[in-house]
Amino acid sequence: MMKNTESKVIEEKDIDTILADDIDFSGTMKFNKSLMIKGKFDGKIDAEGHLILGPNSVVKAEIKAGVVTNYGKIVGNVEVIKKLELFKGAELNGDIKAPDLIIESGCIFNGNCSMGGQNLKQGHPAAREYAPDKAMKK
Repeated sequence: MMKNTESKVIEEKDIDTILADDIDFSGTMKFNKSLMIKGKFDGKIDAEGHLILGPNSVVKAEIKAGVVTNYGKIVGNVEVIKKLELFKGAELNGDIKAPDLIIESGCIFNGNCSMGGQNLKQGHPAAREYAPDKAMKK
């Protein structure tokens, strides 16, 4: 029997830096620990730490981070070292590169996803067998 999953709750007291919902900024961000954005950001994020986007956040950026946990809206490509989490109400419009991906019911994702692995190697039999153009013909 499967249980219904509940959204992961992140306690703000456990986050190193929080940018409040009234902050609207742009530029390049780099950080090694955890950072939560509650407002708006436009630019580039190049980090090794954990990026958390609050439910009212709007981020237009190319994102590279260790872990991304999204409850808000992302417009741009996301590449993570460890894991990408999209929780109920989240939206991501862009491509994903992630070895581990969680997409909870109630999210919007528009883009392509690459998770690595052997099947992505050009010419791998499984990649050829299940290519989108062949899948449509079956």
